[in-house]
Amino acid sequence: MNSSASKTTRAVRASIESDTQFGAVVPPLHLSSTFAFASLGEKRQYDYTRSGNPTRDALADALAELEGGAGAVVTSSGMAALTLITQLLKPGDTIIAPHDCYGGTFRLFEQQAKKGLFNVVFVDQTNCNALLAACECRPRIILAETPSNPLLRIVDIERLAEIAKGAGALLAVDNTFLSPALQNPIELGADLVIHSTTKYLNGHSDVVGGCVVAASDELAEEISYWANCIGITGAPFDSFLTLRGIRTLHPRIKQHEESATLVANVLDDHEGVDRVYYPGLKSHPGHAIAKRQQRGFGGIVSFEISGGQEAIRTFVAELNYFSLAESLGGVESLVCHPASMTHAPVSEEALAEAGIGSNLVRLSIGLESSEDLVTDILQALDAVKLARTLRAVS
Repeated sequence: MNSSASKTTRAVRASIESDTQFGAVVPPLHLSSTFAFASLGEKRQYDYTRSGNPTRDALADALAELEGGAGAVVTSSGMAALTLITQLLKPGDTIIAPHDCYGGTFRLFEQQAKKGLFNVVFVDQTNCNALLAACECRPRIILAETPSNPLLRIVDIERLAEIAKGAGALLAVDNTFLSPALQNPIELGADLVIHSTTKYLNGHSDVVGGCVVAASDELAEEISYWANCIGITGAPFDSFLTLRGIRTLHPRIKQHEESATLVANVLDDHEGVDRVYYPGLKSHPGHAIAKRQQRGFGGIVSFEISGGQEAIRTFVAELNYFSLAESLGGVESLVCHPASMTHAPVSEEALAEAGIGSNLVRLSIGLESSEDLVTDILQALDAVKLARTLRAVS
């Protein structure tokens, strides 16, 4: 493809008209688990789907191109992608992770460290002094989430890349919340980019998948080796659906963000809301950094409701256009209570340290009418206020 083409065009044209057998515009789906050898001792390009598959490779090539990487590995889930980068660690090595990371990431690293596979240090990466102190152990990998899940904290990737380089560490950035449509960590100095492709890249809540994009050929070769070795590569059909999904990534992200910005501003002005977490708000502590390193602020809005557990219960029960579910990034809007859902594996002490309270709600803003979503949220907050009033007079 023409190197001057925009990322939007590249996403739409990924593998289009690449079929040399029949000239299919949309590339065919290769479901075969195995491929015939040309003759004894003469292997063709593919021999076994765990090791390589044309459909999965088409997706990997598209993701590497969109992220500006040298190569990519498509995995069976986002957690598989995180597991893949840990294969670069040896016993005694250290990985530094965000103290407010996704609950599944926290659980994975904590449990692997308990088995002695490596050491893990959880640190507030927005605190430069704390991060520098943690780097005194000479970590092998620094993992960043920016924006973080669920508090949408922002880390300066360029600064983090400098710190990682100084410590002799690889920098891996989880880019799930923004996708390559809004942020490209490799351009900012990252060595590895991780995605749960389940989210915005696929965008339709019908596939579970992940990927790791490497900045260098050497790293790409190493992660490809380990993905095949431990058997965590993605399935062809899931790859086919995800490749279809990324063709609409940019227009979807644009609508997600427009509606999320509207929702965040409405919540920020509401008396029943204690605090809103959205990098697009000028009051957000990471707004200036986000504006510099991102091309938008994304479709996730988190906020704290006044009134405790009863208020949370009433709010989610009264919503009409938000499904109470984990995950994010689909065309449908979702509401999540992180403390009891996505971050349930995290101890109360760790949740408190990360600032994830029991009154926190995370919204994944979908593609429904923005006006309908705002109206729905406001009526649910009105229901919370009414319930509180009734309890007070009873």
